[in-house]
Amino acid sequence: MKQLYFICNLHSGRASVGSHLAMIVDRFTAAGFQVTVHPTQKRGDATICAKEACDAGCYEILVCSGGDGTLNEVIQGCMASETPCPIGYIPFGSTNDFARGLGIPKDPEAAVDCIINGKPMRCDIGSFNDKYFTYVAAFGALTEISYQTSQQFKNVLGHAAYILNAISKLPKIRSCRMHIEHDGGVIEDEFLYGMVTNSSSVAKFLALSDVRWDDGLFEVTLIHKPSNLIEFHQLIAAFSKIQLGLAKQYLHYFRTSHLTVTNLDDEPVSWTIDGEYGGTERVNQIVNNHQAISFCVDPACREQAEEAPDSGFAVVMPPPEEMNSQELPQKPRLAEGNEL
Repeated sequence: MKQLYFICNLHSGRASVGSHLAMIVDRFTAAGFQVTVHPTQKRGDATICAKEACDAGCYEILVCSGGDGTLNEVIQGCMASETPCPIGYIPFGSTNDFARGLGIPKDPEAAVDCIINGKPMRCDIGSFNDKYFTYVAAFGALTEISYQTSQQFKNVLGHAAYILNAISKLPKIRSCRMHIEHDGGVIEDEFLYGMVTNSSSVAKFLALSDVRWDDGLFEVTLIHKPSNLIEFHQLIAAFSKIQLGLAKQYLHYFRTSHLTVTNLDDEPVSWTIDGEYGGTERVNQIVNNHQAISFCVDPACREQAEEAPDSGFAVVMPPPEEMNSQELPQKPRLAEGNEL
């Protein structure tokens, strides 16, 4: 009988995993798996258990249920093992960006069937200094929203909790002066926001087009600081109306396999990693670990997700060709000789 290790966070998201636990175990058992269940006991527990399961060498698959934070903990454990197991994911969080991009269904029963009938798909995993992330590392305006929004607030209001918390933070937005080295050159400027992603959307604020999870490249999106108050209001209006429009001139978008981001300000800059606090290091090394982890994904669901991406509250990025051909803002943004 095939061995399956199941890590579940019973307190994640609106829908409690506990109310679906019997169904999940029953469906996996009927599919020929012997299931070992471990409910997480505290923060970091999923990381320890995931590494132990991978190191044991007896499990065909490691399944986790919970939100993006739970998945991130499991990834930490798998990446720390020399023999990482394929991962099946049953999303129960408030946002579930990574699951949405891979076409993993929101419905728990459908997500279980996706794992049972799915095929392993190798995905890139990002490393951020000594940590790992599945879909985003970000700094600047609103990055604190995900980990400062209480779980109870998210459980009640879902994605609206992020939006309401974000609105309350707008008056406090400050820019970050950053020096960024990447495959294509060097950028030094003041940014309101920057994100390094391996996902088609991030908290439904932004949606990216033409994203691949296995190409060894990150998608990097930077929002330059407007030069005056009027331009700042135009930028906020463009994002609040879910239109790229006037915001286009402030966006800088490129792909890279690695980058070094250095904070040039005296004040520390906070990062968020998969929606959790990522620290305030001055110099940050971000590297794409090409096809490091396999996820069990139903090809039919994945194809459907690619054909009908869920942009939600997002600003949809134009294809890379359009971004690379557009004019950058009047203020110089790139170091000399490093134009994209």
